[in-house]
Amino acid sequence: MNDFDWPADSWIDPSPFPVTDGTSLAVRLLPGDGHPFLLVHGLASNALLWRGVAEQLNSHGHPVACVDMRGHGRSERPDGGYSTASAAHDLGALVTALGWSDSHPIAAGQSWGGNVVLRAAHDDTSWGGVAAVDGGWIHLGRRFDSFDRCWAQLAPPDLTQRDPGEVISWIGAMVADWPSCALEAIAGNLEVGNGGIHNRLERRHHKSILHSLWADDPALLYPAIAAPVHLMVAGSTTSADVDEALAALPDATVSWHPDAHHDIHLQHPQVVTEHLLALLARVEES
Repeated sequence: MNDFDWPADSWIDPSPFPVTDGTSLAVRLLPGDGHPFLLVHGLASNALLWRGVAEQLNSHGHPVACVDMRGHGRSERPDGGYSTASAAHDLGALVTALGWSDSHPIAAGQSWGGNVVLRAAHDDTSWGGVAAVDGGWIHLGRRFDSFDRCWAQLAPPDLTQRDPGEVISWIGAMVADWPSCALEAIAGNLEVGNGGIHNRLERRHHKSILHSLWADDPALLYPAIAAPVHLMVAGSTTSADVDEALAALPDATVSWHPDAHHDIHLQHPQVVTEHLLALLARVEES
């Protein structure tokens, strides 16, 4: 196991930026003179999954920041601050640290990250626009009548006894027809050491974030989000939740992608980029 060649992180080296409570978040920056975009991953994921979208946005001249949220990827792992609300606060602090406070950046978040960016737009009206990519409407309290039942079904699997080669083979088979960076990106959710494979996000922190997805109802935020929003729905997501968001958000559009994976931003970066550029056009018009 110690000799196993785990896929290397070969993209842009991240830079540390201090946010709430002094925690440093790892951010991969692509400079540009256009409109800034901040790309936010989902629960137990990492910034590498946004690589294709970031590079395509940057090819249009836009500066892009891909962030590893606290406890994820290559960011610091403090003891606290693991909730949707705390993560949204971190994004506000990060925008200030990046010097983008007056630039009305567009935030795109996938899965839990969608909930985070909508919460950020609710808490701070300086965001130019928001894209919620197969997330943003997640409220696990509607699916589970107790958090114990939620955790019992959705807790991350224990990988410590799995052979790293087998895990990489499984991931490779899943993303065989995806962009070439996909294997490296998903491997970035994990690390090998201390006798086995581990999720980079500690289990207790995963549980805290999951609890916020169970306890917090994003529908309560929708009416107060003034920024233009685009909802991007992958797979067979229950349309009732999305319909509710569309009805309550003051300025929202939606696109449906029934054949796409939950990680549509990694699987189909061109598709996601096109929707983000369309959102930018709406922001500029408004």
